[in-house]
Amino acid sequence: MKYPKKVSIGDITVRDGFQHEEQFIPTEAKIWLAEELILSGFKKIELTNFGNPKGMPQFKDSDELMKGLHKSKKVGHLMSEIETTAVTIRERAIDRAIEAKKEGWGPDRILLMVSTSEAHHRKNSGISLDEYWKMSEEYIKKATDAGIKVNGTVSTIWGCPIKGPTDPKKALEFTKRWLDIGATDVEHADHDGSASPDRVYDYFSMILDAIPDTTKHIAHFHTTRGWGNANVLAALQAGITHYEATMGGIGGQPANFVSGVPVAGTGAYYYKDPSLVGLVSMEDMVVMMDEMGIDTGVDINRVLKTGAMVERIVGRTLRSETVKTGRIPKELSGRR
Repeated sequence: MKYPKKVSIGDITVRDGFQHEEQFIPTEAKIWLAEELILSGFKKIELTNFGNPKGMPQFKDSDELMKGLHKSKKVGHLMSEIETTAVTIRERAIDRAIEAKKEGWGPDRILLMVSTSEAHHRKNSGISLDEYWKMSEEYIKKATDAGIKVNGTVSTIWGCPIKGPTDPKKALEFTKRWLDIGATDVEHADHDGSASPDRVYDYFSMILDAIPDTTKHIAHFHTTRGWGNANVLAALQAGITHYEATMGGIGGQPANFVSGVPVAGTGAYYYKDPSLVGLVSMEDMVVMMDEMGIDTGVDINRVLKTGAMVERIVGRTLRSETVKTGRIPKELSGRR
């Protein structure tokens, strides 16, 4: 089997991981984690959501977090080497990101999102797909003019938690459209863990046949049904080189209950037990890739230590097997 020799990995714990937590994570803890991620070698970090914090109070500290990281004594001098991302689903959030960028502490990259399922898209954005594409064309130009890169995410590629199965060919159409209107790259997202490895391989093979530049594609998998790293393996076989994940595999739909207060989030949870959702475990993914001889560019021992601390931050054991068991001793794996 052929795999890439080197991959690029973005950590999205501080945003996507913490957005599903039902307790507010202290800003100081978020800054600490971002610092540790940078010192572990991650060059791409997703930090916050610039949307209205009334619905998602986990992000009420977005300004403080971004400013604090830029002022950090530990990593402030490294920020010019790091690409920070903020989610900006709608116009006001994009305007906030642009103003913050002008002030010197804003994100280097923002994320816009469409779903191939109209129902899922409307739940996330509040408007139709047609309206969203029109808005995106206008605001991608504004962001680019301000020196901000734009990621266009495509969600519900393999299935929708609201309406069920979807057609992956529609995701190829949306990918081309994002790039045509100026997006820097595209996140291909399995946001409900409905992708199976065979369909992941087929999908990314189709994507790379149509758009072979691997720097344009990012694989984003959830592991709701336990297939997360199997899907990573399938994407590697297809030739994908850019991935993202969260420490301990946390994350998912924005919490609708935070620190004892019911909030809007994105509405009712998709699952009876919201603790079962989550992304691919960063720790397990980078250890697996290392054992396969793939260069991840990160300090894996430090990643495992950081993952153990994230468990203490959220107050429970998470879904990383390698945080529990550690790496395979090199004398057992035959590798040095």
